[in-house]
Amino acid sequence: MNTRLSRRTVLALGLAALSSAISHAQEPATTTVYLPYIARSPLPGTLLGPPTGTAEAAIAWLAPRSTAYTPYDVGVIVNGYAEIGAAAELDWFLAIAQCAHETGHLTSWWCQRPRRNPAGIGVTGETRPGTPDQPPGPDWAWDEANQVWRAGLSFASWVGESIPAHLGRLLAYALPAGAGTPYQQQLIDYALFRRPLPDHLRGVAVTITDLNGRWAYPGTEYGQRILALAERMRNGG
Repeated sequence: MNTRLSRRTVLALGLAALSSAISHAQEPATTTVYLPYIARSPLPGTLLGPPTGTAEAAIAWLAPRSTAYTPYDVGVIVNGYAEIGAAAELDWFLAIAQCAHETGHLTSWWCQRPRRNPAGIGVTGETRPGTPDQPPGPDWAWDEANQVWRAGLSFASWVGESIPAHLGRLLAYALPAGAGTPYQQQLIDYALFRRPLPDHLRGVAVTITDLNGRWAYPGTEYGQRILALAERMRNGG
């Protein structure tokens, strides 16, 4: 038996081996690559989302500081924010911090009965002389001590009017016109019925700091101060 391979056979075998090697080299790698999961935290002061604090912390902060409302009243106000804010999918704890900032922890003239203004809504600083029975318009409040009318909104109740107007206005800043759940739209409609918001300000605020120069003027550090206050409220000082 001849064990020697012909030159042609050797060449054929070599080409076959080379072809197989090239074929395997061109096959895609099957190694599985696992990318790390990166959790993205919401921006500090994000308006839409879960609360960043508790009702207990807000009550513990406000009750000893408020001179216009009893601890029971404070509980009613805070729980009103919590209930309505949760249904509106808005960070109601941040809204309470804004209320505390605007009202001096529920001590200001505007937040007191019968005005119950929670966040300086419509308050411009304008005053006009007159008599208690002749207001200059629908959104003026009589200042008995100074015998003048002051521009700004008053509300008949906290849970029924003040809080919906406050949260609805925040939603109007956070959501473009026509966006939002039916309940969010309901709150926005009420808030803007009480005080309109220019179209160019709809949906401009993702975070509370986006309200700088918009909710309050000049307000260059408006949102930052509210964030700092919210942090103190969460931690009890």
